Amino acid sequence: MPTAVSLETDFLFVAHPGHELCVHGWLEQVRPTVFVLTDGSGRSGQSRINSTTKVLTNAGAKTGSIYARLSDPEIYRAILDHNFDVFLGLTEEFAQALARHEALSVAGDAIEGFNPAHDVCRLIINAAVDIVRDRQARLIVNKEFLLVGRHDSYPDELRPDATWLQLSDEAFQRKLKMARGFDELKLEIDAALDGDLQVLRRHPELSTNLMIEHNSTGIEAYRIECLRPAQGSFASLKQFHNRRPFYEEYGERGVTQGNYERVIRFHEHILPIAESLEDFAGRAKRGECRAKATTN
Repeated sequence: MPTAVSLETDFLFVAHPGHELCVHGWLEQVRPTVFVLTDGSGRSGQSRINSTTKVLTNAGAKTGSIYARLSDPEIYRAILDHNFDVFLGLTEEFAQALARHEALSVAGDAIEGFNPAHDVCRLIINAAVDIVRDRQARLIVNKEFLLVGRHDSYPDELRPDATWLQLSDEAFQRKLKMARGFDELKLEIDAALDGDLQVLRRHPELSTNLMIEHNSTGIEAYRIECLRPAQGSFASLKQFHNRRPFYEEYGERGVTQGNYERVIRFHEHILPIAESLEDFAGRAKRGECRAKATTN
C-alpha cells in the first residue's frame, strides 16, 4: 500500500456500504474519516457494513460518528413519510463533525437519480458543508463521484478542477480484490466488472429509462477514479423536473410485484427534502436554529 498523501479530502460520506469501492485507490491514498448513512440491508435485512469495515481497515481509513445509522427500510420510510427531522438531525451532526475536526474537504455520492438514498446523502452533504462554511468562515472543498455513471466520462476541459486518479497495476489489483471479496455485493460487482448493471440484468426492460452513461466497457473502466467539484443541490436536481429519475420506474415495478407499498417520487418526496434542508441551512447560518443531532 502506498504511503498516505494529502489530496484534498478529509471526509467521505456515502449512502450505502460498498460505495467506497468506487474510489478505493483514492481511499488508500487519503485515508479519510468515513461516514456511511445506511447499513445497506435492503429487503434482505442483512447488513453489509462489516464488509465496508474490512475495506476501510485494509485502506487505513477511519470510521465517523454516522456509520450505518439507518437501515434501508428506515431511510425509505423517512423519505416517504416526509420525516424531515431525520435528515435535519443527520445534517446537523455531520456539520458538527466537519466543524469539530476542522475538515478541509469532503467527498461523497453524486446525484444520479438512480437510488433516492444516494441522492439524499448528497443533499445532506451539501447542506452540512454550506452551514460550516458560514459558521467558521472558511473554505471546505466539496467533491462528488459517480456510482453508476462512468468516471472517465467527465469532460476533458473540467478535469483540472477534479481529483483524477488512474490507478497503477498494484493499486488496481488491490481494488479488484476488495471488490470481489465484498460478498453481499457479489452479483452487482460481477455485473459491473462485466460492463453491466445487475438491475438491468434482472429488468432489461428498464434500460431505456436509465439516462446515465454507465460503464459498458468492462473492468478497465474501474482503473479510473474521478472526484469532481460538487454541484449545488438544486442544480443537480434540475434534470429531474421534466424527466423521471430511474428510481421512480423501478419503484413502480416493485409495487406491482408486491415488493414495496409505495413509490418514492422526485416531486413528492425528494424535492421537498432538498427544500427543507436548504431552509434549515439558511436558518442555521443566520443562527436561528440548530437541529438536534441524530445519535445512536
